Amino acid sequence: MVRSDARENRARILAAAREAFAEDSTTSMNQVAQRAGVGAGTLYRNFPTREALVLAVYQDEVTRIVGTVPDLLAATPPLEALRHWTIDLVEAMRRKHGLGDALSPGAHQAISEQSYGPVITAITQILDAGKKDGSIRTDADPGDFLQLTGALWRAASSPEDRAPRMLALILDGLRAQPRR
Repeated sequence: MVRSDARENRARILAAAREAFAEDSTTSMNQVAQRAGVGAGTLYRNFPTREALVLAVYQDEVTRIVGTVPDLLAATPPLEALRHWTIDLVEAMRRKHGLGDALSPGAHQAISEQSYGPVITAITQILDAGKKDGSIRTDADPGDFLQLTGALWRAASSPEDRAPRMLALILDGLRAQPRR
């Protein structure tokens, strides 16, 4: 059992790191500790290296994004849920790649391996809901969709973000076609 204050410290550290890294990917561990209002010992007890902290921030973000699927499906039709969810995923992937310099190739591999299953499960839930209501093609594959979204987070985001337009094309391709 982890004490409640230890859980709160970890959550504060993750929130502070997420904000700090979004502003400046070179933020130091000491800056994160100060921002979180904890001592260096508390920070390093939870995250012994900067890489461990970056990985935890990313994993926390994936968990958050995956966890939004039920609410999105309850509030919007499947294709709209997929659009909202994918935009959120694209933003998270762009942030992750902004931190890329802080991660070793092994850490990049670990991120991919840890997040692939939950992300595929989330995509599957949304696609299955659309297949069930007839709005999404029955041959839509979550792995294919994930691979296509890789182009979205690599797309130029300035001067104009091309990802929403590209996503619209992908979603149009997923729409179930009326039977002729």
